[in-house]
Amino acid sequence: MISVVSTVESAPIGTGTPAPSLYQRIRKVLTRDLLVTLALGQVLSLLICAIGLTSKYLADDFHANTPVFQSFLNYILLFLVYTTTLAVRQGEGNLLAILKQRWWKYMILGLIDIEANYLVLKAYQYTTLSSVQLLDCFVIPVVLLLSWFFLLVRYKATHFVGAGLCLLGIGCMVGADILLGRQQGLGEQKLFGDLLVLGGATLYGISNVCEEFIVKNLSRVEFLGMMGLFGSFFSGIQLAIVEHKELLKVSWDWQIGLLYVGFSAFMFSLYSFMPVVMKRTSATSVNLSLLTADLYSLFCGLFLFHYKFSGLYLFSFFIIILGLVLYASSSTYVAQDPRVYKQFRNTGSQLATRSPPLGPRVLEPSVTYTSLGPELGDELPVRVA
Repeated sequence: MISVVSTVESAPIGTGTPAPSLYQRIRKVLTRDLLVTLALGQVLSLLICAIGLTSKYLADDFHANTPVFQSFLNYILLFLVYTTTLAVRQGEGNLLAILKQRWWKYMILGLIDIEANYLVLKAYQYTTLSSVQLLDCFVIPVVLLLSWFFLLVRYKATHFVGAGLCLLGIGCMVGADILLGRQQGLGEQKLFGDLLVLGGATLYGISNVCEEFIVKNLSRVEFLGMMGLFGSFFSGIQLAIVEHKELLKVSWDWQIGLLYVGFSAFMFSLYSFMPVVMKRTSATSVNLSLLTADLYSLFCGLFLFHYKFSGLYLFSFFIIILGLVLYASSSTYVAQDPRVYKQFRNTGSQLATRSPPLGPRVLEPSVTYTSLGPELGDELPVRVA
């Protein structure tokens, strides 16, 4: 050992590997996979922006306040495409087989998804736009906590810093709204509206974490098919109870019909595309990406609704993107207990097959790294006794 140390210390300076340049470090972080992940997240944000714009035109220009009916149209489309796909399948992926095994779980998840949409849309009648934008970020800590305890995801300091930067960007955007006087939607029951937003954000977090688990361990088509089945059923009941009078007040013409068609198309695309992105990344990464949707809406509002511009909007966008890059540049890891997640363990790893066998009836805890952005040494699962 002494001779080895002396050899290393006596090595001439400059013979080692040169330090990477700034350009090389940036290329190591901004890999192709990371850029694709960021781009997919921004596609989701643009879809949400389009959904918000069509809703605003319906509510402001045509006085059509029908959030339940709009959601109902989306669930009907999901039913026609994905539920019917499950119905014609054979084997364990068939609709009847899925309902026999876990119908009550999807029924609860469908109710959660419906009410999450309803609570947030309803909150606009009682509180300010700035409050909705700020409090809706409560979905981020909800997803982090649920992923930690139920999906056993473990985060690094980089992820918390990146998430913090994203929330800081939203804070800057809300501050710009306040400075410009964009306190839209202020009602007499502001506290009630704020509670509605928090409730909706909590339900969104639960729905997103369940969606991540299903699309990664079961099937994207199964998730969307069950959402279409139970979503259309329960939203239809809610529509008949609470919104049938509002629907009768709508003055139907081709413009309103076109807006409803556009809203349904954008919402259907969002529901269909989000599981694809979530399977590639995670519920937390998707929700962080969606924070830019409000900024896209503001940029569109500069031209469509003559909003006032503030440099803080660009600064907010830059901060959010920086936070997304920082979050996605490092990998999370999943601590799995084989006694609980035995059916979902990866048994095809070379490292796992080369590990020495344990004694009889001895269970080995493991730590499995899952990639959100490529990082050296994170491709193979690491087992610790």
